[in-house]
Amino acid sequence: MRIDVLTIFPGMFSGPLDESIIKRAREKGILEINLIDIRAFSQDKHRSVDDYPYGGGPGMVMRPEPIFLAVEACIPLGGSSPEIILLTPQGERFNQRLAGELAGQEHLILICGHYEGVDERVRQALVTREISIGDYVLTGGELPAMVIIDAIARLLPGVLGAPEGTAEDSFSWGLLEYPQYTRPRIFRGMEVPPVLLSGNHEEIRLWRRRQALKRTWQRRPDLLEVANLSQEDRRLLAEVVSEGDA
Repeated sequence: MRIDVLTIFPGMFSGPLDESIIKRAREKGILEINLIDIRAFSQDKHRSVDDYPYGGGPGMVMRPEPIFLAVEACIPLGGSSPEIILLTPQGERFNQRLAGELAGQEHLILICGHYEGVDERVRQALVTREISIGDYVLTGGELPAMVIIDAIARLLPGVLGAPEGTAEDSFSWGLLEYPQYTRPRIFRGMEVPPVLLSGNHEEIRLWRRRQALKRTWQRRPDLLEVANLSQEDRRLLAEVVSEGDA
């Protein structure tokens, strides 16, 4: 998979992209990440990428020319059309479903916005998708780009040691993840639940599912409104509610 990141601050990426899972994915050749400095495509000697907004108002707006030229330089002749994503508070909310969808693409171009935003013609004629990572305002699109790259990278085949690991993640199946334990069995008076030591795989499965439902009910009940719950899930959830566990 190839991801091109268009930014005016490429130096911000020189840490998150060179460590941990993303580093391994790049070393294995599973993920190619290119950082493109939008200023390199500026048409004036000052390498400016912004200007005052028509109609007045505070702040500056990113000009269309450098962005168009930078995007066009990323698209190979005769190649397939990539998904061109503008990172903006106005976009659709990023979630695990969307991460999985993007992980299935061959080529993504991420445009990191700044200032008061980008010239509207970038949206009209260039961008194929707009994404937001939350209802708050950041100084630019660089941090959202890192979040999206991280979420996508771990879903690519061959990146994680255990391919089934992502299926157990929070949100991957519509619920929060169940509690996890490791050694020692007893730590400062706190003991691992006996069912996890029983060796009974069916009891362990039911316990984990029940705990996932309970945790979701307690912390993110909104997820239950859209989760695809089985008859077994509904029975377990009814037990949780009736017993007052939630």
